[in-house]
Amino acid sequence: MVVIGSEIQGVLLAKAAHDLGLNVLILDPRSKPGGELIEGEMWFLDEPFDKHGHSLVQGSIKPLFDGYDKGTIRKPVEFENYYEHLIQGIPLRSSIAIQSVQFELEKKEKSIHSLTYTAADGKIYTVQSKYWVENTDFSALTSKLGEKRIPGMESLYDGKNNKPDYMAATLMLKFKHVNWSMLHQAVLASYPLQNLIKKYGPNTYVDGSEATGFSNIMRTYKPHDNGLMLRGMNTVYQRNGEAIMNALLVYNVDPANPASVQAALYRAKTEAPYILNFLRQHIWGFSKAELNGFPDYLYIRDYNRFETKYVLNEHDVLNGSMFWDNVSIGGYSLDLQGTTRIREGIGFGQPDRYGIPLRSFLLKSYDNVIVAGKNIGATIKAYGSARIMPNTALAAETIGIILGKERSKSLAELTPDDFKRIHYYLQTKYHIVLFK
Repeated sequence: MVVIGSEIQGVLLAKAAHDLGLNVLILDPRSKPGGELIEGEMWFLDEPFDKHGHSLVQGSIKPLFDGYDKGTIRKPVEFENYYEHLIQGIPLRSSIAIQSVQFELEKKEKSIHSLTYTAADGKIYTVQSKYWVENTDFSALTSKLGEKRIPGMESLYDGKNNKPDYMAATLMLKFKHVNWSMLHQAVLASYPLQNLIKKYGPNTYVDGSEATGFSNIMRTYKPHDNGLMLRGMNTVYQRNGEAIMNALLVYNVDPANPASVQAALYRAKTEAPYILNFLRQHIWGFSKAELNGFPDYLYIRDYNRFETKYVLNEHDVLNGSMFWDNVSIGGYSLDLQGTTRIREGIGFGQPDRYGIPLRSFLLKSYDNVIVAGKNIGATIKAYGSARIMPNTALAAETIGIILGKERSKSLAELTPDDFKRIHYYLQTKYHIVLFK
C-alpha cells in the first residue's frame, strides 16, 4: 500500500495494515509529517456523541481523546508523542512531488499500476502498489485521476455554474499568561443560563479545560483584513497559563497552492496582535495574555472531494442510516463553516449516530484507490458532520484492518456476508462496534 500524505487518518490506516503484515509506504508532499494535527496544531478536538450523550470515539484515536479529556494530552510534545507512536516503523518520505500516474490497461475498472514522483533529493522514483490512499488535504493524488468533483459550498447558494467554493481555513491562535480560573469564574457568575446567553450569546460555556461561544463579544471584532473573520472562541486550556483557540477564519485559501497557503499564514499572523489586544480588553482572563508563537501550517477544513462508490448524503446522516459495509459510526452536527458568500457559516441539524460505509472511501471508477479523512465521499451537507477527525479516523483504521485480514478479495468485492464476519472480529478483537 502507498499512502499519499501524512494526515492522522491515513496514518491510522497505514499502521493497522502495517501491523497485520502489509508492506506500507507513506509519500508526503509536505515538508514535515503530521498535517492538521501536528503541523496545523488543531488541538481543540471535536468529539461526536449520540443523542444519549454517549461518546462515539472508538479505535486507536480513542487514546488521543481520552488523554485530551483528562488533560494529559494538551501540550505540543504530548500530541507529537501520540503521532510518533503511530508512525513508528512505517517508511515515510517527505517533500515528494507526484510527476505521473500509470494505469493498468487490462482491468474492467480503472486501476493504478504505479506512480512516478520526485523525491526531496531531486531524484525520480517509480513505485508500484496494490492499493493507493489519498491522504492529503489538497487532493494530491485524486485530482489527477479524472473523477467528477462532488459539489461543495457553492451548491448552497443561488445561481448556476458557480465556481468551487470552500469552507474557510483557520490559523490556530496560541496564548500564554491566560488566567483560566478568572474566565471560568466570570462565566459561572453570569448564570442563570438565560442571563448568560443574553450577555455572551448562545453556546457559551466554560469548564476547567474548554471554552466555547462568546459570540456577542467576538462578532464585534472588526478585522483589518476583509479576508478574515473572528468567530466564537473554541478554546482549550493547555495547562500553566497556555491556551489555543480555533476562532480565526481565513477565506479563499487554496491548499494545493503553496503561495496561497503562505500568503494566508502571513495575513493571519499579521492580524493576530490586533486580536490579542481585543481579547485583553473584552474577555475575562486574557488581560495579561500574550501570543505564544504560531503553528507552521493552517487547519484546512475543506477542499475538492471526488465521487466515491457511494456518496453519503444528509438524509443518511439525519436519519441515522446504517449500512451493511459500515466502517465507522459517526456523529456531530451538520456544521459548515463560513465562506466569503456565507461568512458566518450555516448548520443543518444535529443527528444521532449514523453509519459510514466502506463505499464512501472507495473512489468511484477505480478498484484500488482509497480516500481517507476529509476526502470522504459525501455531499456538502453530510460532509459538515462526517468531516470531523474521530468519524474518519475510525473508518481509516477499520479499512486498514480489513486490508490486512481480507487478502483473498479486493475491497470492492466484499459482500454483506463478508461484513457480518468482519464486524464480528472487529468487535471481538478490536472492541470496535460498527452496527446499531
